[in-house]
Amino acid sequence: MVTPKKRLGQHFLHDKNIAKKIVSLLKPAPTVIEVGAGTGSLSCLLYELLNEHVWFTDIDEESITYLIEELHLPKSHVLKKDFLKMNLTDYTSPIHIIGNFPYNISSSIFFKILENRSMVSQVVCMIQKEVAQRIVAKEGNKTYGILSVLLQAYYNITYHFTVNEQVFSPPPKVKSAVIELNRNTLITLPCNEHLFFSIIKTAFNQRRKMLSNSLSSYINKNNFTSEFMQKRPEQLSVQNFIHLTQQIETFNRHNS
Repeated sequence: MVTPKKRLGQHFLHDKNIAKKIVSLLKPAPTVIEVGAGTGSLSCLLYELLNEHVWFTDIDEESITYLIEELHLPKSHVLKKDFLKMNLTDYTSPIHIIGNFPYNISSSIFFKILENRSMVSQVVCMIQKEVAQRIVAKEGNKTYGILSVLLQAYYNITYHFTVNEQVFSPPPKVKSAVIELNRNTLITLPCNEHLFFSIIKTAFNQRRKMLSNSLSSYINKNNFTSEFMQKRPEQLSVQNFIHLTQQIETFNRHNS
């Protein structure tokens, strides 16, 4: 058996019914990547369903050996790789991603998915409940933040169910949740996407400030007028942020 390693944030799911529920949410795709295969609670079900279309990744040598030698998953599809460093253009798109994400890097995984949003069309994952609530939060909610806006801009997100601590070995100190992301129909946003990302990160990194102060480096606030500038970032919807980005673009184009 695989020894859970605290430094890797490993908590292995041992409830087969929950594993089946998670896998049942996944749609077939040319490429499916499991992030953090661990002891294979999802892996065997995935291979049974998808065969050569699924790749299993983990950075733990012990897990890799277990998946190949004990679960008899094909060696060519079991990858000792860090998902955060993988080049997804090596795989056939669309790509679907599934996994019980290590909680200590779940935010980094979502930023990696955003970077590859043109290729990643579905994500099914179990993450810390608090992070799941943050991702699905709407404007006006105190947990609404950078990941909420960026992921909701490109994906339709569903919070499926909460998972108790006791179904893991060892049990984590927090509850978990399963969410699903499906790419929306927007190929690109109707604004400068680089500027959009930058504005959101800047605004939420100073979330207590009015946008007129936190975004002062983007505009001359003496000349720039917008209905959003006397608000704080958590008060703006995704569409509001797109509109604000368009306003800043137009202002800077006319004042450059």
